[in-house]
Amino acid sequence: MTTRCGFCAILGAPNAGKSTLTNALVGTKVAIVTPKVQTTRMAVRGVAIKGETQIVFVDTPGIFKPRRRLDRAMVGAAWAGAEDSEAILLVVDAADLVVSPQSLAARDTDAILEGLKNLKGKTSALVLNKIDGMKRTDLLPLVEKYRGGFEDVFLVSALTGEGVGDVAGWVAARMPEGPWLYPEDQAADIPSRLLAAEVTREKIYLRLHDELPYASAVETEKWEERQDGSVRIDQVIYVQREGQKAIALGKGGATIKKIGELARAEMEDIFQRRVHLFLFVKVREDWADNREHYREIGLDFPKE
Repeated sequence: MTTRCGFCAILGAPNAGKSTLTNALVGTKVAIVTPKVQTTRMAVRGVAIKGETQIVFVDTPGIFKPRRRLDRAMVGAAWAGAEDSEAILLVVDAADLVVSPQSLAARDTDAILEGLKNLKGKTSALVLNKIDGMKRTDLLPLVEKYRGGFEDVFLVSALTGEGVGDVAGWVAARMPEGPWLYPEDQAADIPSRLLAAEVTREKIYLRLHDELPYASAVETEKWEERQDGSVRIDQVIYVQREGQKAIALGKGGATIKKIGELARAEMEDIFQRRVHLFLFVKVREDWADNREHYREIGLDFPKE
């Protein structure tokens, strides 16, 4: 029996739907998803099996014009994921580009297309995402505009699953022969401590909306296995100012309590065990310039 295995990087501008597509391709949640741009801060690897082929989908941070050190680290991680993959999917928010052809997302996508030209010998496909309710006549101009240089073009709704199977089949056919890298029942390559932190960060984004957009980080400080099979998880939510700490805590601690409830419920579903979650909020103005935080989430620490 001949097996195949390889990596497929999923690139795109912020909020193109890369994480939703990754989850749909893998068949389970491996990457956090929020309506916020730049939610993904690191490369997350999701593992899918199609026949005798194992595909490692690499969900990368959105590529945009970086302004901060964290931005540069995220964009660098995205391009590194592309360099190390056998195939590349460029995900584009089709609905956004039809409505706003001169949008920031359109400019970011054009910049990514230029960057892809520097990746020699890479097989790539274009994924026009978020086509829900769109007319094919509106999509055809996008296909014509962006298809140059791609081996194939797919019209997809990662949210509903429309077209996702075709994308998976295309990727599987381009994976090289070789042994599988992961056990058959493993869906993600991410440490449990880091996955737990990502779950909590997702709940913060969803709960606080615009009040605390990108000024927070989550680290799992303690992971304690208990004799009854449960686990105690202590996490610190870092914010940059005292006012942000008050927002995260909420009146009488109501906000942090709700975030903890939502995060704990999802962790118990993911880890299939009882979770005792304890959240603490601390002010650290320089967390976005802290070398240890970058190491914790698997990002290179860029120079100024």
